[in-house]
Amino acid sequence: MLPSYPNLVLITSSLPLSLFASTVIPSNPSSVSSQGTMEQNISALPPTTVANSSKTTEIMKISHLASAVLLFITFLVGVVGNGMFLWVLGLKMRRTVTTLWFLHLVSCYLLFTLLIPFFAIYVLLGFHWVFGMAMCKLLNAFGSMGMFSSVFLLTLISLDRYTLTHHPIWSRNHRTMPRAWTLVVGVWLASFSLSAPYLTRNLGRQTHLAIFMVRFLLGFLLPFCTIVGCYVRVGLKMKEKKLTWLAWAGKPFKVIVTTVVSFFLGWLPYHLYHGLKLSNKEVPGSVMGALLVIYTFTSCFNACFTPILYLFVGEKFWQVFRTSLLTLVKAAFVDDLGSSASESTPGPLLQAWD
Repeated sequence: MLPSYPNLVLITSSLPLSLFASTVIPSNPSSVSSQGTMEQNISALPPTTVANSSKTTEIMKISHLASAVLLFITFLVGVVGNGMFLWVLGLKMRRTVTTLWFLHLVSCYLLFTLLIPFFAIYVLLGFHWVFGMAMCKLLNAFGSMGMFSSVFLLTLISLDRYTLTHHPIWSRNHRTMPRAWTLVVGVWLASFSLSAPYLTRNLGRQTHLAIFMVRFLLGFLLPFCTIVGCYVRVGLKMKEKKLTWLAWAGKPFKVIVTTVVSFFLGWLPYHLYHGLKLSNKEVPGSVMGALLVIYTFTSCFNACFTPILYLFVGEKFWQVFRTSLLTLVKAAFVDDLGSSASESTPGPLLQAWD
């Protein structure tokens, strides 16, 4: 059964960091006062000795502090990494269809990263939410937008690669910046529409279940099948042209694969956890607890550390430290698959894909 959540406690609906709320929210909201503090939840535990209670409280405080510090470190790494990529993609590189995709993809990562300090403070204060109900709902909605936008953009990138290999003439005539901008705007509008329910109050269990099904189908399963299908077809096409090694050895293609793999590994535990939580099946608490920890770290890693991986994809480790940062970022996102029909001198990979 879906537990009833007190009004001032974060909903575990979209953001992975809300798992911390799940660990302290009882199934009966009447047992929690409007403060929703950790100390009040501790008082509801079975009787124990004063020494054990004091020791448990001290351990919890230490774990809260350690978790908050880890979240703040993740936030700093994510802001620096994503900000650096936005700077290069937005100001230092020629605007192409590919760079436009990744510019908005990294923007999704940055949006998610900017939410982390609120939850770090939430953990640091013993799971006491001090920002109000309106901010709680806004953060959940923004987190949901980041998730949907990311997966929709990854799906667009895979479809883009598919059309380049299977319909090169059509792509040369129709793969233009205005059309790409239209698709990007559509992605953000669709993501906002799908995240709007998080802004409403007092959602029932059936509504939560419906939201989960939509989120799972449109935000994970269907995009996953589309992306896998597109890249399988791309690989088969390259095999027909006997150019498999050339197409798959390029760094931009490796960046795409890294992005897709990190995203789905990051969000699979999230959907699995919430699916089990909404089901009527009895799941051991140890399993749910393990999934909570796993999906928190994988989701944060996906948003904050994936851009850092771009620097190392296709490069020898020490070569990364001998190359300028600007050169590395440009190499990760150079549009060697071509961007429009106006390019008079396509690179070798564009010729190979055509």
